[in-house]
Amino acid sequence: MKKWMGIVFVLVLIAGMVSGCGAKDKDALHVVMELAYPPFETKDANGDPSGVSVDFAKDFGAYIGRDVIITNTAWDGLIPSLQTGEADMIISSMTITEARGEIVDFSDPYANAMLGILSNQDSGIASIDDLNQPGKKIAVKTGSTGHTYAQNNLQNAEILALADESACVTEVSQGKADGFIYDQLTIYRNWQNNLDTTSAVFIPFQDVEKWGVAVKKGDTKLLEQLNEFIAKYREDGGFDKLTDKYLSEEKAAFDELGFQWFFDVQ
Repeated sequence: MKKWMGIVFVLVLIAGMVSGCGAKDKDALHVVMELAYPPFETKDANGDPSGVSVDFAKDFGAYIGRDVIITNTAWDGLIPSLQTGEADMIISSMTITEARGEIVDFSDPYANAMLGILSNQDSGIASIDDLNQPGKKIAVKTGSTGHTYAQNNLQNAEILALADESACVTEVSQGKADGFIYDQLTIYRNWQNNLDTTSAVFIPFQDVEKWGVAVKKGDTKLLEQLNEFIAKYREDGGFDKLTDKYLSEEKAAFDELGFQWFFDVQ
C-alpha cells in the first residue's frame, strides 16, 4: 500500500510541475523574430537570440513584469504566428505599411528606415534610375519593402526575389545582380563588409519608412503598454544605449552623411 501511495505521490508531483511550467509559459511574453538580420535580430556564439530587437524585447518584458520567450521564425511565418495565437508580438525590423495594418496592429514607430542600394562595382549604378533599365537585375528580399518598391517602380529591370539578405548580398558581390535594395543601415553594413566588390548608393528615393512592433489585431492592452514603454524608453535614453552597444559606427557614418538617425523618430 505504501509503495502505491509513493507512486501516486510522485505522479501528482510531476503533474504539478508540468502544470506549473505550462502556467509560466502562458504568463510569458511570446515574441517572434527572424534571427537573420544582424545586428537587429541574430544569434550569438552560443546560438542564443541576440541583437537590438532582442534587448528591446527583453527591456519591454522587464517594464511590464513578464518573462520574454523569443522564437526564431521565418519572415513569412511572422504574421501568421500572431493570427494563430502562437505569438504575442513581432519585433523583427518590420516596416509599418497599410497592407500589414489591415491584419495586425502596430505600435507607435520606434525607428526610421530609408531604402538604399548595394551595387556591384562594375554595374555603373549611381542612382535608382540606373537600375530601372532593361538588362539590369535587382536582388530583393522576398516580402520586404525593397521588394515592394521594385515591383511598383522598377518594372524595366529583372527582379530576383530571394529568401534572405545574405543571398541578395552574394548575388551582388559576385556580379550576378546589379543591385540590392534594402534599408540604408543594412546597405551600409554590407558595403563595409564587401568593399572590394560593392558600392553603396544612399541618395533617398522614397519617403522615410517607420518600423513598429506588431501585435494581434484588437490587442489594445498590449498595444497601450507598448506605446507607453516606447515613449518612456526614448525619454530615458534606452535607444541611445542600443545605439552605443550595436550601432555606434553606423551612427557616426550617418552623422557624416547628414542622414536622419535611425532612432530619431519625429
